[in-house]
Amino acid sequence: MELGLQALLAFTPIALSGVLLVGLGWSAKRAMPLVYVVTALIALTAWGVSFNRVLAATLEGIIITVQVLWIIFGALLLLNTLKHSGGIASIRSGFARISPDRRIQVILIAWLFGCFIEGASGFGTPAAVAGPLMVAVGFPALSAVMFGMIIQSTPVSFGAVGTPLLVGVQGGLQRESMTQALVAQGQGWPDFFNLIVERVALGHAIAGTLIPVFLVFFMTRFFGRNRSWSEALPAVPFALFSAFAFTIPYGLAGRFLGPEFPSLLGGLLGLALATLAARAGFLVPKKTWDFADPKEWPEEWMGSIQMKVDHATKQIPIVLAWVPYLLLALILVLSRTMPDFKAWLLSVSVGVKDILGEAGISGNFQPLYLPGGILVFVCLLTILLHRMHMSDFVKATRESGGTLLGAGFVLLFTVPMVRIMIQSGVNANELASMPISMARWVAASVGDVYPVFAPTVGALGAFLAGSNTVSNLMLSQYQYSVAQALGVSGATMVAAQSIGAAAGNMIAIHNVVAASATVGVMGREGQILRRTIIPTIYYVALVGALAMVAMHVVNWGDPLLGVKLP
Repeated sequence: MELGLQALLAFTPIALSGVLLVGLGWSAKRAMPLVYVVTALIALTAWGVSFNRVLAATLEGIIITVQVLWIIFGALLLLNTLKHSGGIASIRSGFARISPDRRIQVILIAWLFGCFIEGASGFGTPAAVAGPLMVAVGFPALSAVMFGMIIQSTPVSFGAVGTPLLVGVQGGLQRESMTQALVAQGQGWPDFFNLIVERVALGHAIAGTLIPVFLVFFMTRFFGRNRSWSEALPAVPFALFSAFAFTIPYGLAGRFLGPEFPSLLGGLLGLALATLAARAGFLVPKKTWDFADPKEWPEEWMGSIQMKVDHATKQIPIVLAWVPYLLLALILVLSRTMPDFKAWLLSVSVGVKDILGEAGISGNFQPLYLPGGILVFVCLLTILLHRMHMSDFVKATRESGGTLLGAGFVLLFTVPMVRIMIQSGVNANELASMPISMARWVAASVGDVYPVFAPTVGALGAFLAGSNTVSNLMLSQYQYSVAQALGVSGATMVAAQSIGAAAGNMIAIHNVVAASATVGVMGREGQILRRTIIPTIYYVALVGALAMVAMHVVNWGDPLLGVKLP
């Protein structure tokens, strides 16, 4: 089969998803079962993947779906627990005291708090935590999902204390042969890997500076009373200040501390600086901007989860209300940085290796280590901290479980569809997997200008997998090989891959589904994707241009440039 035809067939499920969700406005609940069937048929017929392997990949996807649902449930449970404990009412009034301007609030909650949570946890947790929090303080549910998705870009490469790079890039590259070549030159693997980390941090720091600006412009245009772009302009100075408050410590941490800390430190320091600035009125618009009265909101903005706060609602001290979120952040960081604690959490695991005898297809469920387990634990602590009645916690649990059902159905088709594509590399026709086939066609078609498209290829991998880490595992070695063939820096190409894979999280379908479930707006995935595709295109285009300049104008090199691997 010719490479062009391979790429066309491999792209078919993605194109079909776009047509149904974005073009025709179908809900994911209606579209994704059809996309799953089409993907399976292409794998079975055009690729020659065995039925047993398709079934094994489907089961692998179901196991991953359980992981995602566990995280969603934990996020929902925390939100509903705080609703019944009085914590949400206090947090809402607290944000109003910092600044009643919604343009400032979205930067503090979505951008800075979300970036910090991403640095601590990853796994799509920012949208699952920050989204419901935005709804709780008075944002339309649809806006909360969109904003939660948009910030899943800049911090993602260093999410979960560096997992996309530590696991994704290092696991995706042929580390042994590359290390041999480096040693022959008197260097080691850390030298090469740290160079990738440094370039990832620099690229994100440049591209990420405009993400808070996107937030405020999208808020006033799509969710404002007057649907105006210009109403965002007064908040742009504060948005840029908040961007630099994150990206400067983020970039410095990537340069000097390694991949574990950029998003954590950037989010923490940025949140502190921006909060102090907002309290002092520094760069805060003089005229406060707010949504229209909720009674005037279109039905499509509303979610099934309601956060009604009135004068009769119980409130608790603001510091006590925030303690569950502080505990969440602390435990997430400790669970990723303390080896003994991490090992204990990972010791509770249920898994299957080589599902149905298919090599390389495995799955496991680690209920304590996944953010869902930590979220549930924090909820249990909140019962004591906020002196809740058990009947209120039972209500919170019931509400959370009911909201989960819609997301479960959609993800049972979405994630297995992705796993079939990724696992299609083992087949009777000796073809590369579907994602690799698409990437090879792009490289063969564009030649020396390929660096422009490297981030887009990474984003495509994340769109499919819903994960920066998986995209890096799948495509890092491929991107490095293209760089070798073109005679340009492999480290820079892999950095472009990782940055693009982070940006791809903004449009990853199963991430959109998961985020939508936490605020009860299932069925509006296409509407969200039509908007999040805009910052995604900006991100990959800018980083692609930067990569092209770095490789062909500045001539950035690396220790392995021009070295043939053993």
